[in-house]
Amino acid sequence: MGWGTELWDQFDNLDKHTQWGIDFLERYAKFVKERLEIEQNYAKQLRNLVKKYWPKRSKDEEPRFTSCLSFYDILNELNDYAGQREVVAEEMGHKVYGTLIRYSQDLKTERKLHLQEGRKAQQYLDHCWKQMDNSKKKFERECKEAEKSQINFERLDNDINATKSEVEKAKAQYNLRTHTVDESKNEYAAQLQNFNAEQWKHFNNAIPHIFKNLQAMDERRTVKLGETYRTFAEAERRVIPIISKCLEGMVTAAKAVDERRDSGIVVESFKSGFEPPGDFPFEDYSQNLSRTGSEGAISSNTPKGERDGAPGPRPDPKHSISKAKNKLWLFGKKPKAPSVEDFSHLPPEQRRKRLQQKIDELNNKLQIEMDQRDALNKMKDVYEKTPPMGDPNSLQPKISETIFNMEKLRSEIHKHEAWLAEVEAKQASKDRRHSADNHHPTPQGRESPEGSYTEDAAQEQHAPHQRSGPVQPSGDPHEFDDEFDDDDPLPVIGHCKALYSFDGQNEGTLVMAEDEVLYIIEEDKGDGWTRARKQSGQEGYVPTTYVEITMEKNCKGAVTYI
Repeated sequence: MGWGTELWDQFDNLDKHTQWGIDFLERYAKFVKERLEIEQNYAKQLRNLVKKYWPKRSKDEEPRFTSCLSFYDILNELNDYAGQREVVAEEMGHKVYGTLIRYSQDLKTERKLHLQEGRKAQQYLDHCWKQMDNSKKKFERECKEAEKSQINFERLDNDINATKSEVEKAKAQYNLRTHTVDESKNEYAAQLQNFNAEQWKHFNNAIPHIFKNLQAMDERRTVKLGETYRTFAEAERRVIPIISKCLEGMVTAAKAVDERRDSGIVVESFKSGFEPPGDFPFEDYSQNLSRTGSEGAISSNTPKGERDGAPGPRPDPKHSISKAKNKLWLFGKKPKAPSVEDFSHLPPEQRRKRLQQKIDELNNKLQIEMDQRDALNKMKDVYEKTPPMGDPNSLQPKISETIFNMEKLRSEIHKHEAWLAEVEAKQASKDRRHSADNHHPTPQGRESPEGSYTEDAAQEQHAPHQRSGPVQPSGDPHEFDDEFDDDDPLPVIGHCKALYSFDGQNEGTLVMAEDEVLYIIEEDKGDGWTRARKQSGQEGYVPTTYVEITMEKNCKGAVTYI
């Protein structure tokens, strides 16, 4: 249905309609702009969220648990998801909003030309009408003047008193008016014919042509809106496959959480390799007492070996305690690991150097694996954003293998660091004991726990049996050397419960968790620090105000087991 044939007389209404169409298009463009701004803000907030929860520790300190690794995979996928939202915003901005703004300017220019052409045609038709109307009015005036001349001529011609010259003059005037009327009549007829022709062309050619152009322009505007509606939806639908891959990656990360593997990492990280302590032997101190009573009473209080008639040598109580302390490694010395993997067959200083070299070597290998993982992840991201370059799934086996190698290397590093810490702690303990044996009882500065331990000379005088264990001779001549070299730890004089957690970042301090129970091996000497020992055997200083202390009665200088 054409506008020119149906709406030939609705120029002003079509003027308003085409203006409304352009206004509506610009309104939709504004809607698209606000929509893409929402996408941009959403993507920005997602990236900030990922950045907020991404670990701020160095690569060497990244957790190795599958639950943590899966969470970081989810953060990576969410970051990629945010990138897709940015792609949506870019597509909407370029292919929808930008296109609509440029098209709106073109429509305004085209509409202006069509309306100017229509107004020009209307003005020309109005001009033709005015010419015709003027000729019509002139013809009407001339006819009236001729009619007056005719009446005047007839009146004089019938008047007997009128002179011949007056009659002739009236007749000449009448003839002149008649001639003028004929000319006006011809001019009016010509102008009327011209106006009718122009009016026919105006309403049958010019206006239909102009209205047809306006209709085509408006229909193109409608088509453009439909196309941009579709482009608006396609901008988001195009990224749905990649977004689905991001969500699938999150699901894959969730499936990768392995509680057994995480538990194995905990075991591998913290296991010491030492055997649990054995049973503490019964020590019968009543053997030196005089016995009275029947033979049966004596037999009932006599060890089985003596009742059988095969009495053995009486055990030395101090020697037995020393042996028991060696078995209870939680409170005494720890047995050496049989494997040479920890370089335990080397002297202490050589062992420490070899362990440090091994740790540095493992850290270098770990860095190589981490760099390879980062490169593979970047390549995967490129493949996901540009599928023709490659299949991102083809990189997943290599990424998994790299992550497995990283976990294995971290486990090895942690194990060697534990051995190194054991060597350094033992060396520090020997240095302190050597200083005490060289008669330097004056305590060092107590402002901090580093290097603050010294033996209390008064305590040694009042409790000489503290050191009797390591120097007692026995049947085995090598036992003395073993006891002296391994340096038995300080005895337990009480226990404490942690009121608060303590991170123990300074050298010589001990990490403790809230409500953790520790063994006290040295009281606070006025500097605010108490020396304690974990059940694992690790020793260090803790703030006195952080613990609730319970001292054991009658056990100062003796081994106490809680």
